Amino acid sequence: MNAFDQLAFDHAPMGLALTENRVIRTCNDTFARMFGYEKDALIGESFRQLYGSDQEFHQIRDIGLEPLRQSLPYTDERLMRRSDGSMIWCRFRARTLTPEKPLERIVLSFALIENTSQGPKLTPREREVLLLLSKGLTSKEIGRSLKLSPRTIEDVRARLLKKFQVKNVAVLLARLSGRGVVRSQE
Repeated sequence: MNAFDQLAFDHAPMGLALTENRVIRTCNDTFARMFGYEKDALIGESFRQLYGSDQEFHQIRDIGLEPLRQSLPYTDERLMRRSDGSMIWCRFRARTLTPEKPLERIVLSFALIENTSQGPKLTPREREVLLLLSKGLTSKEIGRSLKLSPRTIEDVRARLLKKFQVKNVAVLLARLSGRGVVRSQE
């Protein structure tokens, strides 16, 4: 890479990373700062450290594989964990360089939806449900995915609506897109 290419990569206005089998092989300074790390501390590390739990890390693996297999980019929004444990809401984009094995080598970009630390704290269960709600799943589908009853999921949804002082899930997701950061409650 020539000096100009490296300069553009390192100072791009969004976080950029190249992964191989979900291990970070390189990233730019913006990506490292976004997640609160020194760049060298991320190289060679699993993306696992940027997720709230092992379960989230494994559940998210298969989301978006189909478009990647078709050589299409994949985009979504998700909660990610910074080095200090705080959560940030990111817009995530991925393009595989190996469609036949989509996770083998991927170029990723991350952009903060908002860079504030305001907002309610969420439990790990609330984060799981919120993530699946953002994928458009129903309470019944979320319950099946998490091996919980739909009633339990409805209770978690009700808590989320109350915490964010909104009347429905559509408004909740819209507010999170605008607010950005949700702090973890451990």
